[in-house]
Amino acid sequence: MSQTTITLLFLAFAIISFILEKITLGLTATLVALGLNLTGVLSVSETFAGYVNSNVILCVGMFVVGQALFETGMANRIGGVVTRFAKSERMLIVAIMAIVGVMSGFLSNTGTAAVLIPVVCGIADESGYSRSRLLMPLVFAAALGGNLSIIGAPGNLMGVNALQELGETTGFFMYAPVGVPMLLAGIIFYALIGYRLLPDGSGAQLDKAQAQRDFSDVPAWKQAASLIVLVVCILAMIFEKQIGVKLQVSACIGACVLVLLGVIDEKTALASIDLKVVLLFGGSLALAKALETTGAGALIADTIVGALGANPSPIVLLLVIFIVGCALTNFMSNTATTALMVPIATSLAKSLSADPRSMIIAVVIACSCAYATPIGMPANTMVVGLGGYKFKDYVKAGLPMIAISFALCMVLLPILFPFYP
Repeated sequence: MSQTTITLLFLAFAIISFILEKITLGLTATLVALGLNLTGVLSVSETFAGYVNSNVILCVGMFVVGQALFETGMANRIGGVVTRFAKSERMLIVAIMAIVGVMSGFLSNTGTAAVLIPVVCGIADESGYSRSRLLMPLVFAAALGGNLSIIGAPGNLMGVNALQELGETTGFFMYAPVGVPMLLAGIIFYALIGYRLLPDGSGAQLDKAQAQRDFSDVPAWKQAASLIVLVVCILAMIFEKQIGVKLQVSACIGACVLVLLGVIDEKTALASIDLKVVLLFGGSLALAKALETTGAGALIADTIVGALGANPSPIVLLLVIFIVGCALTNFMSNTATTALMVPIATSLAKSLSADPRSMIIAVVIACSCAYATPIGMPANTMVVGLGGYKFKDYVKAGLPMIAISFALCMVLLPILFPFYP
């Protein structure tokens, strides 16, 4: 059996396993990486290179920095202050989406949603507004905000890594030219039109595990320190070239400072590192390497190009990539979908001798558009009971957001990142 066939079989296994999730995502990716080594497709160094990839280190460092903001209650404080200024339901929706969107751009989007869900539930109960009309915009904003920076979601770094391996220049706000308009469009849509599509039902009460934590015993200096370190880390990443310190180093320094100061203890810091993401990232990079070296990725790309006829337009391929990525991500993990689609998008760009940035950024953004199902992303699932949502509620309120994201991507990407500059 050829190495190309073996790689394609492992790809098929990964797709099926990611969709069914009978095996955890991280374990699936690791099994694929080990299988590619045992079958001789990848060497030992190629198999494990992804697990110590610089972007994995960046992800690990920011897990700790972000967790400090959650552990000290600073995230709750920020969310509570902003939302209390809203004087009407629509103003509250705008305030919630704005603060969640911005926070998700620099922290875990799932973590941001988890922390602010109890805050918003409390505000809804106090003000008399329906939770179901506030929680859905919250989780949608968490996904939209993830596209503001390269650390907004784990899948973002997969796109960054792919471009770096191709020798392309990347930046902290690489996704922002598309992500910012998408977030603004989402806020405007739900403020003016989309609020009519939001369900008006009653959900379950918060249980003790979900209830808003009391952070009154946390010293104010710890809250301030968590925010200061986050801001300094972000600034260091933005001005990476000017200060000569790599993003990964800035993230690790920030994490170490927080532990040394006692803002977050070592045990909590280590527990905040999501090993599932690390394992999924590392194993997926091994699969991407195999798709590249064996020519399996090129074979898939050639098949797609061939199916679209002679000399297909890059715009058509961009459309296909977005639709496929968006369809998959609503039924399986966003990160897993990104891991599968990025190598294929890279191969498609190579087959057309086109600039890969548009294709890869389209994949990353498409794989964040998980608005139409309650299982599309963890944050969607978190609010099903609290908002009293049904499957059709996500379809009704989420599909227009997908359509808006699609339209913006199809217009902006070819302009911002031309196929043939």
